[in-house]
Amino acid sequence: QAFSLFVKAKEVPASSRCPGGGEGVRWRCCRQAFEELPGIHSVARPSGNSCSSPEISWALPDISHVSHDDLTSIILSFLNILFLFAYLCHAVGSQVGDVLLYYCYCEVRDPGKLCAWQKALCQHLHLTGKVRVASEGINGTVGGSKVATSLYIKVMLSQPLFKDILCQEDFKSSAGGAYCFPDLRVGVFKEIVPMGIDPKIVSYKETGIHLSPQEFHREVEQYLSQATQGQSDTILLDCRNFYESKIGHFQGCLAPDIRKFSYFPSYVDENLELFKDKRVLMYCTGGIRCERGSAYLRSKAVCREVYQLKGGIHKYLEEFPDGFYRGKLFVFDDRYAICSNEDIISACRYCGVLWDQYKLCSSQHCRQLVLTCPSCCSKGLTACCPVCQEKELKVTSRASGQILKEECECTRRRPRVPIEHVSPRMLDTGK
Repeated sequence: QAFSLFVKAKEVPASSRCPGGGEGVRWRCCRQAFEELPGIHSVARPSGNSCSSPEISWALPDISHVSHDDLTSIILSFLNILFLFAYLCHAVGSQVGDVLLYYCYCEVRDPGKLCAWQKALCQHLHLTGKVRVASEGINGTVGGSKVATSLYIKVMLSQPLFKDILCQEDFKSSAGGAYCFPDLRVGVFKEIVPMGIDPKIVSYKETGIHLSPQEFHREVEQYLSQATQGQSDTILLDCRNFYESKIGHFQGCLAPDIRKFSYFPSYVDENLELFKDKRVLMYCTGGIRCERGSAYLRSKAVCREVYQLKGGIHKYLEEFPDGFYRGKLFVFDDRYAICSNEDIISACRYCGVLWDQYKLCSSQHCRQLVLTCPSCCSKGLTACCPVCQEKELKVTSRASGQILKEECECTRRRPRVPIEHVSPRMLDTGK
């Protein structure tokens, strides 16, 4: 009721007659009349008769009849509301926060409408990041204050489209904030994870068997134990890109040397013999790539069994920070990596010293990531390869105005789809 005192309202003569009231009516707000001021409070709620845009007014009514104790209570209540409002404003815009990673496969009848709603929600909460919407579901990674990300989760869980599918545990959280992304990008796509195959051809509904972090941990433990004895019939498959697995991966895994997840289907096609009659344990960052990746592998009908880590490496590290995953976890934002242990498994591009902090190639038009230590950076070695370092990538332009970039040594030397020359002995020993 203390808040009601400050809703824009005006006192009218007791003899006035107006819609919704008669003699004795003393207050009017939003074209309605009230006998008592607290009545305004009960109307100014999100309902069909609510005050559509209540304005704050500092013109207080006559409070001469209010006792000193009641007046003190009202003032204290109002100050508490002001404090809470100021706190929420500060908290939502705070630099200290989280980055959320989540996805939800479901049937979306109107992706455009969901996209518009999602964009408005993120903007109101001052969130940045990337959200992909498609007819097969939604995939997002957003950053903001702790208050904003907490509210975001609550709203997502209450959304009718997701509330029977998504749960609190489906949101992977790490320390960060809105500053981890340059802006907010929300769009409609054909797939919520770009594998390059129509979801109608390879559906998430044909996915592999989900294993909890605890179950996956036991499977990896058994796999490594059998591999050391040369008895394993299992492949521990990393579904991520080479630059992700380079700075962190599970012990004894097979990590394809591919640049994009859209190359994964071709990788499977070119290496089918490798997976024949094998048990495959798949994993990725948050679990979403395994949903479609395992479905594609199963569609080839060569594996004996296909399993995947539910919640991905993110959830595994929450349970087993010092488990079988070593090194950093690559993330697709300005942090590039988050860590759960002190292991460094990668090296500087130039001098070979242990180093795992990525930077963008210093050549203006190259988007490759490079591992170059502070010592090499101080010497000017800041590009991804000698070609970029020496030539600074000469840029040409077509008549259409499209800017082309010269491929660097990193791209030219890496085959688009590598063919694995892996002997059974190497797989058995977990190399």
